[in-house]
This record gives sequence, structure tokens and C-alpha cells, in this order.
Amino acid sequence: MAEQKHRILMVSDFFFPNFGGVENHIYLLSQCLLKLGHKVVIMTHAYGNRSGVRYMTGGLKVYYVPWKPYLLNTTIPTLYGTLPIVRNILIRENISLVHGHQAFSTLCHEAAMHARIMGYKVVFTDHSLYGFADVGSIHMNKVLQFTLADVSQAICVSHTSKENTVLRSGLPPEKVFVIPNAVDTAMFQPAPIRPGNDEIIIVVISRLVYRKGTDLLVEVIPEVCHLDPNVRFIIGGDGPKRVRLEEMREKHSLQDRVKMLGAVPHAHVRSVLISGHIFLNSSLTEAFCIAILEAASCGLLTVSTRVGGVPEVLPDDMIVLAEPDPTDMVKAIRKAISILPTIDPVDMHNRMKKLYNWHDVAKRTEIVYGRAMRCSNQTLLERLQRYLSCGAWAGKLFCLVMIIDFLFWRFLELWQPAEDIEEVPDLILPHHEDGDVLRDFNKNKA
Repeated sequence: MAEQKHRILMVSDFFFPNFGGVENHIYLLSQCLLKLGHKVVIMTHAYGNRSGVRYMTGGLKVYYVPWKPYLLNTTIPTLYGTLPIVRNILIRENISLVHGHQAFSTLCHEAAMHARIMGYKVVFTDHSLYGFADVGSIHMNKVLQFTLADVSQAICVSHTSKENTVLRSGLPPEKVFVIPNAVDTAMFQPAPIRPGNDEIIIVVISRLVYRKGTDLLVEVIPEVCHLDPNVRFIIGGDGPKRVRLEEMREKHSLQDRVKMLGAVPHAHVRSVLISGHIFLNSSLTEAFCIAILEAASCGLLTVSTRVGGVPEVLPDDMIVLAEPDPTDMVKAIRKAISILPTIDPVDMHNRMKKLYNWHDVAKRTEIVYGRAMRCSNQTLLERLQRYLSCGAWAGKLFCLVMIIDFLFWRFLELWQPAEDIEEVPDLILPHHEDGDVLRDFNKNKA
């Protein structure tokens, strides 16, 4: 029996030209799914003047819908405002399955809600970890509980992330699969000649925000520079905490030992990585962390905080873990410096090629899609029972939201029947050879 080919709509507020782990994940996963013979369409919000339909490598079609972000690149919650355009895209592209990404994404939550009302199968991938105590986490966890109450299947990028998502959403563990991120090892290759050992260069590439541990860096960098005069830091990234790093550099007169690069385009990340010996990740929370994969693929030894899913990512001989505490991080950096002579960048790169591969991620995701498509179809009344279980008051509110969404959808069906919406022909392009799709990653994404 031939394998079922899916017609997938990827939905997230986070996509190119914005840069980040979620954006890279969606793009590379989509390219590999295209190569497996599936149809993939992406829906995201407009970025500046980038609105309407664009095509990327391999015929990947992107709908930049005319919604503008208002906070952290997410769109304003409308509940029902996105239904007409989501319905239009689903029908026009003859979609069979919707795949939403990232709990932060308003567009993802709304598209998942509309798709389920219309009877489509929905898969959700969670890329983040949340707490349970602060107001923001409590609010987001309730939103996630609402979205995941009726999804077909869910994916997490690490086992720690799965535990976190199951606890936050109440989703049955058997509906949640762990599929890690991967790295394009063809793009992230070690330098032909390793940087000299007369000085140790530590590279940091991260968004300079609280969650990424920038405040830890402010305390760690001066101490490391004081203990070892041969250490220099290269910091790539931008964000609200950049000012603190610049103040630290001025206060301790480290202008010649701490280089601030600002925002680094993804196409230039490798050139920054191969200029160093050690990669430093100071995140306070992290579901997976693609950045340390990229660093390891370039042959850098990693020092990272022991948080979230990070301990699952690399073998013990490729990473030195520390508690998110300045003293422990300084100790970890000094340990990394001592074992640096034993590191073979080429051997590390070859091992990463075997450990992480986007085509493997796509094949595993394909299996989850197959399971989602085999889920039984249920009536609205049957699905409302799931929402009622979300809480005494929240459950009733969630049911009301879904009933209104259902009535709005039925009104749209009367106003513009599905048969009046023209299906667009599929764009068929010759596929690239293995590796070419990934090699074109930066050339075509803009």
C-alpha cells in the first residue's frame, strides 16, 4: 500500500524574515517534507512590507497574511478575526492537516481552533518550557490547555519538554511524541584550520534577553577574564539586555577582550562560530537549544547551563554543564578550557552528522501525521466534552468560544460556500539533490 501523502498547512507567527530556532525548524522541516512528496504551505503574519504570497526554495508557498505583530512578534488575539482567511487558505490549498508551532503564537492557537471546528486534523509542536507560578505562565498554560484539548497529536522537542507540556495542558501522554530538532551539518562545518591556542575565544550567540541568561553573562565574563588573561569573548545578538553587557564592558575596561557584534544574520553564524574554541549558552530555560547543535557541528566545545532539555542534546564529552549560577559557570568554563586540547572538531562534526538529521526529523514527523489522520472524527458535541473538562469556569467559557466559532463558520459557509472558492493548482518543481535544499537555506529565505 502506497504511503499517504499529506497536504500540510504550517502555522506560526514566527517565520522568516524573522530569525530564531522556531523559524529555522519550520523552514527546514517543510523543505524535507516537500522532498518526501508532501505538499506544504506556510501561514504567518506580514512582516513590514512583506505581505501576500511568496515562494521559497522547492516551491514552498508562504502566506504572509495582513496582520501586524504587536508584542514579541505575535499578532493581537482576535479569536474569530482570522477565521475567514484561515478557511479560505484551507479550502484554496485543499489542505488535509494543520500543523501549528509555538505556544507563544497567537496565530497558531487561532488557526488550530478554526481548523478543528471545520473538521481538519491538527498537530501542535511545542518549542518552549513554562513555569506554573507566575501570572504570565498561568495565563499561557490555560490558553495551551484550551488549544490542546482537541488536537489530534502533539510533538515536543525533548523529553523534558514533553513532561512540561503534559503537566501544563493535561494532554494524555500517549498523544505527545518527542522529536528533537536537528542541524544542517552541511552549513555548519568546522574551519579547515582551527584557531590558534595562544588565546581562548569563547563565543556567545543569543538573543540578549532575561530568559537567555544575559544577566548571568554580566557576572561571569569579568570573573573569567580576571582568572585567565588569555580568554576573549565574542558576543553576537541583540536585545534589551545588550545595554547591561556594554556597561559591564566599560566598568571592567574589557573593550579589547569582549567584542560585541550585534544581531548576526543566520547566514553569518558559522563564520562567527568557527572563530572560537568554546560556545557558551547561559539560558535560564530551554526546551532544546538548536544553537548548541550548530556550535558542536562547527567543532566547538559547549559550556551550558543545566536547564530544561539541554542535558539531552549532546553527549557528555561534547558539553560541560553548570547550574545557572555565576560561580558554577566560571568553574565549568575553566574545566572546558582544560579539556580543550582533547577536542577534535572534525570528529565532533562527523558525530553530529550521525546524531541529528533534518530528513530523519521529517520522517518521524510523517509518522505522527499518519497517526493524526487515523484519529476518529467526532461531532462538535462530542468534542465539547473535552473543553468542559478544562475547569469549572474555564470549561464553560471554552465551550462558548467554540460554539460561537462554529456558528460563525456555518454563516461563512452560507455566505460563501466552499465550492465557490477556487482551488489553486499545485506548483510542481524539480526537487534538488540531497543537501541542495539545505544548502539554499539562506539564499532563498529572504
